[in-house]
Amino acid sequence: MQPPTNPDAHDDALLVVTELASNAFTFAPGAFTLNLQAMMADTLHISLSDTNPTPPTPRAAGLSGRGGLGWHLINTLTEQSLTVPGDGGKTVHAFLPW
Repeated sequence: MQPPTNPDAHDDALLVVTELASNAFTFAPGAFTLNLQAMMADTLHISLSDTNPTPPTPRAAGLSGRGGLGWHLINTLTEQSLTVPGDGGKTVHAFLPW
């Protein structure tokens, strides 16, 4: 995989990983698995599997610091995001330009 052409790509990927992991830690009752994979020459695939079967949904942003921005950020930074139900949980997939 070549280095990204977008100078913000590393920061965007780190933010998406942080938000997905934070949400899994907060809302899923068990362990989670994070995977990163280069797809084609210009896409980074980030996936996180957790034990909560409920798909993520946008919430109203809390100005008191109580969250609500993560899913909006993920969907703004990614080219596509999708949630796939699984046995005892779900996997969230995020595809970022690289």
